[in-house]
Amino acid sequence: MSENNKDVASMSYEQARDELVKVVAELEAGSATLESSMQLWERGEALADKCEQWLSGARATLQKASKAKKSSAE
Repeated sequence: MSENNKDVASMSYEQARDELVKVVAELEAGSATLESSMQLWERGEALADKCEQWLSGARATLQKASKAKKSSAE
């Protein structure tokens, strides 16, 4: 992760998701310079990775809870 994206590590899922939406909109607008677009792309990648970490953690927690519920029901 580049120095410009270190703050992403401490973001909540909602913060990362909301900023990712803004980054994508800015890239889709196509008005940024090449250098700016590359920085936005890198930021978007960092934000998407953070969102995936949150979602993977939530998925693991749900699977664990589901297994525990099945074990206690048997």
